[in-house]
Amino acid sequence: MAKDMEVAEAGSFSAKDYHDPPPAPLFDAKELTKWSFYRALIAEFIATLLFLYITVLTVIGYKSQIDGSADSCGGVGILGIAWAFGGMIFVLVYCTAGISGGHINPAVTFGLLIARKVSLIRAVMYVVAQCLGAICGVGLVKAFQKSYYKKYGGGANTLADGFSTGTGLGAEIIGTFVLVYTVFSATDPKRSARDSHVPVLAPLPIGFAVFMVHLATIPITGTGINPARSLGAAVIYNQDKAWDDHWIFWVGPFAGAAIAAFYHQFILRAGAVKALGSFRSAQRF
Repeated sequence: MAKDMEVAEAGSFSAKDYHDPPPAPLFDAKELTKWSFYRALIAEFIATLLFLYITVLTVIGYKSQIDGSADSCGGVGILGIAWAFGGMIFVLVYCTAGISGGHINPAVTFGLLIARKVSLIRAVMYVVAQCLGAICGVGLVKAFQKSYYKKYGGGANTLADGFSTGTGLGAEIIGTFVLVYTVFSATDPKRSARDSHVPVLAPLPIGFAVFMVHLATIPITGTGINPARSLGAAVIYNQDKAWDDHWIFWVGPFAGAAIAAFYHQFILRAGAVKALGSFRSAQRF
């Protein structure tokens, strides 16, 4: 009996067998015939809509609370705004991960496309759904807060005074790298297999990554790291200031996502070494 218990205890901590999942096909027209594909698009649309609705309302509410107030710490403050963004990402990724993967961000989708985690068709349609969801979410904010919306900038991302475009671009690249790197690490199937005895709730570190990046970059760019978020606010606010340097909020996140995908897949996961090894093995035959 004692020996059986020892074997059971030893086996309970053994790692699961792991095999790298095959890369997603670049073009997969069959997806267009599946209800699960359209269900995922709806999930991305609604999640991004809710994300922009709550977060932009928080930004505008904070600005209205401190307007004309002698208390410089009035309202939720930058810390509260960062919590709103990070908390909503945690909630929405948790709710939609099993349906669409919980991207809610074109930069995340782009990084996963580079890593061959999603097909090109799915990636393009996700980005469209995310951008439409963001525009509708900010549209709801404007509908409910007409008196405050334009007065307090519509929650649009703009480069703060005193910072160069290079600084803003660098902040967006690094901030998105942190986010997408966290996404890859938190959802890595190899990590789940190796550390199977350690429960990891993937949305939690992703939400914290968003929270920490906002704390660092709100004073610089208002924190984009999500092209859909920046586009939705710019389209509904539609003032020159919102479109000035808007390219930063697309180029920066996409560049950061690409770097994170390359770092995780080819450096940490040794993708380049595996590919070279396979090439050399093929040469022998």
